Amino acid sequence: MAPKRKDGSGDELTGREKKKMKMTAARTIAVQSANTVSFSEKSVAGPSKVAINGESCSIVRKTSTHIDSKGLNGLPSAIDVEKFAEALPRHLRRRAASHDVRRVPLRLREKARAEMDPLHKKASGHSLPKLGKNKRLKRTELFAKRQREKSWLETHIWHAKRMKMDNLWGYRLAVHPTEKSYRPSHRASVHGSIIHDASYHSIIELKGTEPILKRALDTSCDPNGPSPGSRRYSSGSRALETYIYKSGSYPFGLISPITVIWKPLPLNSPSVIDEENKQVPDPVFADQSSSKRKRESKEKEKEKENSTLPDSETPRVVWIISHPSAYQDVLSSIRTSASLTLEAFRREDENKEVEIEIGDLRGQVNIFEIMGPKSNQVLKGALSPISQDKREDFKKFWSRFTNMQTSAEMSRGTVVGFKVVDPRLKQVFPPKNAQVQAPPVNDIPSTTVFPSAQLAQCDLWDGAVRTKLARPRYKKKDLDERRSKLLIPGTPLNPERQDDRIPVLLIQRSLEALESKTQGIHGWTLIIPSGWAMAFFSSLVYTGTRVGGQRERQTQAFEAGMPYFPRDLPTSVGYDTYATARAKEDKGRWDRKPPAKRPNYEKLGTSSPWRADWHGVLGLPCPKFEDEANTSGAEGFVSTQREPADEIGITDEGPQMWLLRGSEVPSVISNMSKMFIKGAAVLQEVNKLRAKRGLEALGSSIRADDLLKRALVSVRISMCGRGAPEDLAIIYQVSNDEGKKWERALRNPLGGYHEEETEEEEKLSEVIPPESSIIGYVTTGHFSLSQGQGFGIGAIPLVKFLELREQAERRHTNTTSLISSLLVKVRNRSGQQCRAAHIEILAC
Repeated sequence: MAPKRKDGSGDELTGREKKKMKMTAARTIAVQSANTVSFSEKSVAGPSKVAINGESCSIVRKTSTHIDSKGLNGLPSAIDVEKFAEALPRHLRRRAASHDVRRVPLRLREKARAEMDPLHKKASGHSLPKLGKNKRLKRTELFAKRQREKSWLETHIWHAKRMKMDNLWGYRLAVHPTEKSYRPSHRASVHGSIIHDASYHSIIELKGTEPILKRALDTSCDPNGPSPGSRRYSSGSRALETYIYKSGSYPFGLISPITVIWKPLPLNSPSVIDEENKQVPDPVFADQSSSKRKRESKEKEKEKENSTLPDSETPRVVWIISHPSAYQDVLSSIRTSASLTLEAFRREDENKEVEIEIGDLRGQVNIFEIMGPKSNQVLKGALSPISQDKREDFKKFWSRFTNMQTSAEMSRGTVVGFKVVDPRLKQVFPPKNAQVQAPPVNDIPSTTVFPSAQLAQCDLWDGAVRTKLARPRYKKKDLDERRSKLLIPGTPLNPERQDDRIPVLLIQRSLEALESKTQGIHGWTLIIPSGWAMAFFSSLVYTGTRVGGQRERQTQAFEAGMPYFPRDLPTSVGYDTYATARAKEDKGRWDRKPPAKRPNYEKLGTSSPWRADWHGVLGLPCPKFEDEANTSGAEGFVSTQREPADEIGITDEGPQMWLLRGSEVPSVISNMSKMFIKGAAVLQEVNKLRAKRGLEALGSSIRADDLLKRALVSVRISMCGRGAPEDLAIIYQVSNDEGKKWERALRNPLGGYHEEETEEEEKLSEVIPPESSIIGYVTTGHFSLSQGQGFGIGAIPLVKFLELREQAERRHTNTTSLISSLLVKVRNRSGQQCRAAHIEILAC
């Protein structure tokens, strides 16, 4: 055969032949040759008469073992042993692992050092040339260069190694851990503790006198429930979670949920002294002498006399915490409300100077959300209050803090302010959480802690204090050097005079729905100055707390049966942006799949697979979205005529679409059902809520029937049997006859519902109603781990809800109980079966 090389050297092996020889050698295990074993020619069968030499047997055994190990080491990499990264425990695996072998456990360190051999990397040609000293970027400059289009949180590097990151609302945020399942995170929120870095939330600061701030907040906040200016919140002892609307536009113009926190008044103010006098005395301190109590009352009277300014003239400060996607809308609403309020006060008294200062505190504080029943023990184990705090209310709170089974034992929204020493001083191994001590059987807890302005006092409100603490005085290496000089290794460091004292705010946080069977989740919100995020975060994580991202935070609200902004609020300003982005993502994923591997929505009868068609459900003309509006020919043209100011909630087609929500929705619907004309009833109820906040009644241009037809109401969906609703699932209305068939098919003779699907139920689920029967959509749906069944949150028109209520009353004429759950059918957008479900009002 002619040589393959042009130079005629045919003795050299080709690459294919070399690979074949290498594979043959790797698959062949060398054995000892038979010629090396000598036998006698006259040997016969039977017992051997030759003496066994132990030394030669050991040599032969050693040679065989060496040959076997050499043969196994030469096997291909397909059946090679696992690498050091694969042998790591699950909780130590990293998506972007460090190249420092000291971060690897000791038993795997030699293996990691062999795999990280720099000579091997250099020989393979994968190393890149380094820049010169003058061209190298510093670590800070490099990180700043990567934050041109988005901002990082202080805990970004920690999350980036362990989380799936994404650009959201101008930040680089953690979406979910690299572990696929969210069940461990759910168990942590129900039985343990889970922490979430919520420092991306926006904070707006308002400064002014109390009457002006109260009227400005009442103009734009939700009239359902208590007012932000009520006494229980204006004292600063509690935080209020409510919703904000465009100024004076209720029920139109829903923006987002907010949290309102008032700075507590000084301890010598008259209102604080009166509040302390009204508090019930603690039985533990009931044995104080009467002379001591008289002396304390005289001191409080002197403090009350020394306070020269009345409460109405005292400058007050309010913090408004909102979602980052709605920051501009919230700020615009507050500015409008402040302007209208100042104009009203100036008309009342022209000689009086009034003003409201609006400040932006983004980047000045960090916020952590610690949820779960063990959040108390985690905070108690990681934080150490200073010993100079002499407040009696705080001493009682901190003594009872450990033995609380959950933060739900405290009043909702309780605010606690105090100072702590540097939490890094307490980091020891193994981590130690505070242990719950079971009280005696007949012991009645006497240290009941009530929210008070004294308990909420904190220096975090002072901007000068926040600026001074913007950077920790000591770095971690300085504390490690102090720790290395300890006589007994592993003991915590004692705080010194030079160590920082950090003011913090603790706010009780609960996720629970009113009049619902869902399980509530309780915890705390921790607010600290900027620059201290990693110091507190590492200390809290060091105690074994699980860390969650956006998915875990949304799952907590879903399991508690609460709506989550913006996906569960269809008429809010952030919903359109969210729905458009999600539709684009789902449509792109669907387009990338071949026709045989994706659902055919046209054949399934799903007319709107990418986003919920709320206008179609309400019978309104379909609006043009961003992609359609950009293709219109009138793009970029502005009218030269000055248009008159639009009336509240009025568009060219009539009133805007609006969402009826809040804690008073059940009573509103109950009052509406008693009246014959439903439109007039809903207009009356809305005007009644507006009058609570001093707002004028809706204009005459809004017809009562149009207001009723454009109203949505949030509902919970609970599956009657099998199936779980998914996001954008379709809600259908059932007729009277079909409803009776479903009730017969679902009803179990022994009580309750069938555990398995019956034949009649299967036949009914295969019937897909026409498109005209669609009454709503599921905004969030999944299998609920806390309820053990399919569960969802959605919205339907208020008119359809009233029809379902009347239909249920007709079917249950012989029962006197109130019909709370209404029967509907739910079909997933890619499914072919309609499952029966019950809906109820979502009042929160």
